[in-house]
Amino acid sequence: MSQSLILTEKRGHVAILTLNRPEAMNALGAPGDGDQVAAACEAINDDQDIRCVILTGAGKAFSAGGDVKAMKAREGAFGGNGVAVRDGYRKNIHRIVRAIYGLEVPSIAAVNGAAIGLGCDVACMTDIRIAADTARFGVTFLKLGLIPGDGGAWLMPRTIGMSRAAELLFTGDVIDAAKAAEWGLISKAVPAEMLMDEAMALATRIAAQPPHALRMAKSLLKHGQTASYDTLMEMSAAAQAIAHHTEDHMEGVDAILEKRQPTFKGA
Repeated sequence: MSQSLILTEKRGHVAILTLNRPEAMNALGAPGDGDQVAAACEAINDDQDIRCVILTGAGKAFSAGGDVKAMKAREGAFGGNGVAVRDGYRKNIHRIVRAIYGLEVPSIAAVNGAAIGLGCDVACMTDIRIAADTARFGVTFLKLGLIPGDGGAWLMPRTIGMSRAAELLFTGDVIDAAKAAEWGLISKAVPAEMLMDEAMALATRIAAQPPHALRMAKSLLKHGQTASYDTLMEMSAAAQAIAHHTEDHMEGVDAILEKRQPTFKGA
């Protein structure tokens, strides 16, 4: 698996990240995967011109998760003794999910096919998920005699609630896009041929918002999952004070008073 895992494309204010290992259904965990994803996400965070990210997969799958062949061979992130395997997760696989979760701009997973195990959890690290009607989702770790080693046990209950997260994990069931939408795992399912158009349309609407306020709004939403009410109120007041002193705030006010669409420039 020497080819690059991640491809980056920029369309206006939107960045598209594509998992690019289609011959292996975009399996993850090869040496260097964490470094590649981290580098791509860090570049996006550093680029103030980017306001939204779309994450998708090349070929017929979003990601089939950890590389089962590498598990069988006990190589890559899955090789060595227990300490080595732990470090393989911490220094490689965890870098993948931490980097995606750490994107400072809103992120959309355009789930084009199977999102299984680590692949499902990677999708859940984004803020919004839409899927092709042919997509499938599962957290099938127990079927391999494993547990979610990538943070999914923390994230999945926050995404779909404890009862449904427990059902998915304990049964290893794979659900279709319609059920994923019903459970709130995704926002909606769309015809496969329309997926990227739908994702791009959504990303474009998001990217029309004032970029500094957009990044702060995402930060507040994320911290709001774990911070106390009082802590979040203090963070909100501080972020709002910054927003009030931006030119984009005045542009938004002027646009409302002048009955026109605003044009936000990140100033």
